[in-house]
Amino acid sequence: MAARGEGKSEPFSIRLATPEERFVRQEAQRLRRSRSSIVELYTAESIRMRRYPGIVFRGDDHRRRAWVLGTGLDVWEIVALRGDFDSERELADEYDLTPGQIRIALAYYDEFATEIDEQLALGRRSEEELATRYPFIQSFEAASASA
Repeated sequence: MAARGEGKSEPFSIRLATPEERFVRQEAQRLRRSRSSIVELYTAESIRMRRYPGIVFRGDDHRRRAWVLGTGLDVWEIVALRGDFDSERELADEYDLTPGQIRIALAYYDEFATEIDEQLALGRRSEEELATRYPFIQSFEAASASA
C-alpha cells in the first residue's frame, strides 16, 4: 500500500502475541507471501483506518479497496458521484449519505489520489471495452430484450 516511489524504512523486529502470529503465518501461507509483507499490508490499512475514521477496506487480496463504512460505496464511487452533482447536499440526499461520509471519502482521495484515480479509470471503462474483454456479458437492455 505504500505510495509508488516511496522507499522502505530501516528494518526492525516485533514480537506478536501467539494468536496474531498464527494468523499472520496462515495468511502468508494462503497468499504465498512473506510474513513481513502481510504485516506491512495490514499495518498500512490499519493506519489509514485510524487516520480516516469511517474508511475501511474490502475486496479480494489482489484488489483491496477503500470504502466508506455505513454505505455500499467505495471511495472511488463517491468521488465519481461527487462530480455528477452540483453540491454535496444533492449527492447526500440522492444516495442517503451523510455530509461526513462524503467529506471523509474526499479527504481520503486528497491523500491517495493516484490509487483512487486508478480505480476510477477501471470503473469508467466503456461498454465497448467491457464487451471486448468480457464477451459473455450483456447490457441490461439486451438481457431484458432476450427475456
